[in-house]
Amino acid sequence: MLARRNLLRSGAAMAAMLPQAAPAQSFPERPIRWIVGYPPGGASDTFARLIGAAMSARLGQNVVVENRPGGGAVLASETVSRAPADGYTWLHVDNGILTYNPALYTRLPYNPDTDLAGAGFIGRFPLYIVVRPEGAPADFAGLLAASRQRSVTYGTPAVASPHHLAMELVRRRTNIDVTHVPYRGGPAAMQDLLAGQVDCVVIDTATGLPFIRDRKVRALAALTEARTPDAPEVPTMAELGYPNTVAYGWQGMSVPKATPAAIVARLSAEMIAAIQSPDITSRMRGLGIDYQPWTPAQFEAFVAAENALWRPLIRELGIRLDG
Repeated sequence: MLARRNLLRSGAAMAAMLPQAAPAQSFPERPIRWIVGYPPGGASDTFARLIGAAMSARLGQNVVVENRPGGGAVLASETVSRAPADGYTWLHVDNGILTYNPALYTRLPYNPDTDLAGAGFIGRFPLYIVVRPEGAPADFAGLLAASRQRSVTYGTPAVASPHHLAMELVRRRTNIDVTHVPYRGGPAAMQDLLAGQVDCVVIDTATGLPFIRDRKVRALAALTEARTPDAPEVPTMAELGYPNTVAYGWQGMSVPKATPAAIVARLSAEMIAAIQSPDITSRMRGLGIDYQPWTPAQFEAFVAAENALWRPLIRELGIRLDG
């Protein structure tokens, strides 16, 4: 009798495990939504569609990109954080969504630290400080000296963008006197730089690299740990005597926090394989994007380090996006 009771208990325990294992084994069984908190045509939308198409082929289900722009991608972030944790709703994430927003907004309808889990890393976008090729300081030391005479104006794609915060970090490290001039996008900032409306621009590799390669601008410094292979002549801030002056734009993909670990692992593996395909690898290298095949745990560790650096800086600067 005792043996029979133990057998029944064992069978019940195994049965309890099956519903949890089955979804991961059969996943995915229907189309997947990839939510992007920005309008069509931008870098986030472009990479979501490019990688999503490659993952569709690998997963055997369509990955449908949905654009839900608005308020620093808060709407999109809330949508995904409240979605079922079943692997069928993804969020395209970046510095703003995971790191900056908790410091930029007094109240958020989502908490990236507790509501979202990192599933895939897309890449880091190196940032450069650039000036016009003529009639501008020849190096960063010259720009710093110029700022002693008058405040130097610098353009960026937006307020509270990685570019804006990167230059504020530079200001903290070097005591350069600068005045921020935000634009609506990197191309607009670059056009005003060429027209002489601003003294310099902080630009990411995706937008700025063609200008640097064609010598339409001169890069004074790279905000990277080491010189970039696409602009090896450009020194890093550390080489110029300012260590710990590193900043990137970056992108990734997150899912609701309670998504089963087996599904997150599957998504991570398929995203790594998709990004390492020859077509996507070639396109990303052409834009100078730094990619590493990070696991979900490595991606989350990277985000935690970013949070520790940037959230205190934003609060010290007093930058707010909700009044």
